[in-house]
Amino acid sequence: MTAVDASFRIEGQGPALYLVHGIGSRKTTWDRLIASLKQDFTCVSYDLRGHGDSPVPPTPYTLDQLVADLEALRQKLGHEKIHIAGHSLGGMIGPAYAREYPEHTLSVALLSTAAGRSRDDRAKLQAVGDAMLQNGIADTLGNFVGRWFTDDFVASHPAAIQARLQQVIDTPADVFLSVFQIYATTEMAPWLNQVKCPCLVLTGELDGGCNPRLNRFIHAQLPDSRLVILERYKHSLMIEASDKVLPHLREFLLGVKSTQTHAG
Repeated sequence: MTAVDASFRIEGQGPALYLVHGIGSRKTTWDRLIASLKQDFTCVSYDLRGHGDSPVPPTPYTLDQLVADLEALRQKLGHEKIHIAGHSLGGMIGPAYAREYPEHTLSVALLSTAAGRSRDDRAKLQAVGDAMLQNGIADTLGNFVGRWFTDDFVASHPAAIQARLQQVIDTPADVFLSVFQIYATTEMAPWLNQVKCPCLVLTGELDGGCNPRLNRFIHAQLPDSRLVILERYKHSLMIEASDKVLPHLREFLLGVKSTQTHAG
């Protein structure tokens, strides 16, 4: 399996924290969190294959390839053990990496992701995928805004909304559709119990696709996890509610860091 040489940035000092964005996003989605976390962690943010400044190999892509890209970056940067925080699709890449490479994984934060989907959940996702194929991604974007952001944020932050939509528009259509299919068809339920490292499971109360029900399931399957539900928020937590995510993520990471230090 040939991994891509992903575009990345490194900021800060301390244990390595790899930050994995979601569908049609970019490494810059983590900027506000990095501003604080870089005091205690070496923050590595990168663009997934096909996104931003990373290479764009032919589609379709697979979850295994996205995991291989992360491992290639870890090897390139020489970090023996890493923390991983992933949002949405990134929240699937993180635990999949931890399952494949437990010896290199210190912890995983699963942010706004999904497992244990019902038949109805899967049907709704398939309908979204079908609509994008039939009508085009641009004509379907309006549906995403309501799923990603609260009404108040949409009304008060039009520039942030437009910037997020522009990221999607700037992502090659075949790439966006391919990674959406990975997100829509990946089911972590059969193997989540194999992820033994400490995990943070966090989502928004009003996140339709990655709702509290699915995240309670994730929490129940993981051997060592804590669950956080952020009241009234939807899916795009890194954009709308990074200040609400930060205290939970920081506390979790520092707790793992302290445990590792004492164990070492």
